[in-house]
Amino acid sequence: LNAVAAIKRHPDADPKRLGMYGHSMGGHITLRAMVTTSDIKAGVIWAGVVASYADLLDNWRRPIPASIPPQARRWREELVTQHGSPAENPAFWNSISPIAFAADVSGPIQLHHGTNDADVPTEFSDSLNQALLDAGREVEYFVYPGDNHNLLNNWGTVMARTVAFFDKHVKGEQMDDN
Repeated sequence: LNAVAAIKRHPDADPKRLGMYGHSMGGHITLRAMVTTSDIKAGVIWAGVVASYADLLDNWRRPIPASIPPQARRWREELVTQHGSPAENPAFWNSISPIAFAADVSGPIQLHHGTNDADVPTEFSDSLNQALLDAGREVEYFVYPGDNHNLLNNWGTVMARTVAFFDKHVKGEQMDDN
């Protein structure tokens, strides 16, 4: 949100035409920003960490690099100890989960995910796509069979779709004064 505020003040930026892109955890940040502020008119998320906290806690385990200090590795346990599990305290977990606020996204979203992503399960994008559809929000979802977390096998297609999406929803769209 600080980046959005800074961009809005930049002399070459049109604060009524802001889009946001995020890859992986940046996708989580993009979704979180789009349910928090109406300043972002469209978002593109590649292989996003965009699932509910129940899925993040129960269905997402990755090797933890040794470079991450031990105290930073315990976030799951500490949150569950303090607030209970998502099954025990769904109100808390939904209150901090951006996917629970899919109806509040500030504009259309485009999703991209490879089926051979070893870092973020494709099911995360599947669930966000369904949440946005259920909320009546505009969403485009592209799945790339066999592609990895960085969508390298389909880079040109993914980039072309991303640019076209922003051209349509940010650059080319006539924004009102609201």
